[in-house]
Amino acid sequence: MVDIATRVYNHKWKIDPIVRSLIDTDFYKLLMCQSIFRNRPDTNVTFSLINRTTSIRLAELVDEGELREQLDHIRTLRLSRGESTFLRGNTFYGKRQMFRPDFMEWFEGLQLPPYHLEKRDGQYELTFEGKWPEVMMWEIPALAVLMELRSRAVLNRFGRFELQVLYARAMTKLWEKVERLRQIDDLKLADFGTRRRHSFLWQDWCVQALEEGLGGAFIGTSNCLIAMRREVEAIGTNAHELPMVYAALADSDAELAQAPYKVLADWHEEHEGNLRIILPDTYGTEGFLQRAPDWLSTWTGIRIDSGDPAEGAETAIRWWQSRGEDPRQKLVIFSDGLDVAKIEELHARFAGRVKASFGWGTMLTNDFRGLVPGDALAPFSLVCKAVSANGRPTVKLSDNPNKAMGPAEEIARYKRVFGVGEQTALEVVV
Repeated sequence: MVDIATRVYNHKWKIDPIVRSLIDTDFYKLLMCQSIFRNRPDTNVTFSLINRTTSIRLAELVDEGELREQLDHIRTLRLSRGESTFLRGNTFYGKRQMFRPDFMEWFEGLQLPPYHLEKRDGQYELTFEGKWPEVMMWEIPALAVLMELRSRAVLNRFGRFELQVLYARAMTKLWEKVERLRQIDDLKLADFGTRRRHSFLWQDWCVQALEEGLGGAFIGTSNCLIAMRREVEAIGTNAHELPMVYAALADSDAELAQAPYKVLADWHEEHEGNLRIILPDTYGTEGFLQRAPDWLSTWTGIRIDSGDPAEGAETAIRWWQSRGEDPRQKLVIFSDGLDVAKIEELHARFAGRVKASFGWGTMLTNDFRGLVPGDALAPFSLVCKAVSANGRPTVKLSDNPNKAMGPAEEIARYKRVFGVGEQTALEVVV
């Protein structure tokens, strides 16, 4: 077991770069990247860092030189022989050779493209521009770097014993959560905490704790590198990025209305089983399901990622019933801002009604609330999103208007096209 406190105390060591591999990323990024490589390889996309928690002034906390050093290091990374062998030969979701030879050849030669960084009003403006399959691979590493540099900035003033006590308290806090989760019958839970983790070492420790503490209830991690090293399942399907870019490329309102389904039609051709998971909230869950083609109701399940999670699941249940499907045979993955109390509540409500699963993210891998003075390590909401495609702005509406993004006039247009009416605003913590 790694002595995390000592490693943090000596975190300038070259042994601890924040991102140490191109597969230190969420598994769904690799699945989506292969799909994009096949279907939209020449689309030009811009990604941008967005700090939703503006009270955290990152450019005043994080040294620009350190940030550039970490980002420059990521551009030196290449897929190792062992990593390539893992991706080429391992079984993912019961499928051998999930990643095709032409994609793997491309990935083995990938160098992440240049970045653009500047300071503005206490925040960093960090953008990545280029071909979609290349720039999309910046999203998770960029977030991991900013989150960990913020952690390091806070911890830099701590002494060796203070760090030992801090991590002992954090470990105890997590283990108390694990002991509560042990009491839930038939729990299925995965680590979804890469993008806003406290650090790589801490995420790795959390995964080991869940593996030991939950046994078979722990079904895997979204982090591909940790999955490889710890020999657990790599978990992930698809994300909002796909419909956002497809929608931006639409040439008319009619094409725009069909864009979310075109994405899933392309996905349908490539994947089956537990990879056929619908993410319906990009432009409003209710409308998406009402207009969905019948073949989507045969998919394995749905992921709930914004709005009220219980209402989202109830909406999905009603939809499956209206299409003649048995909800008890469907998988519902809850993945938005979860912590133990919400997992307990949702599991109790939907046990026996659907196959419930939980993607536990920031409150697993970055819950240091109340452990340092001024709560200076409390998690915050940092995202890196595709903001334009072929020069056109992208839009996300979400089931929570506080997560919406895009130019105001385009948000209004998308709401009209997708029939999105009044929405309930919920606090965005992470």
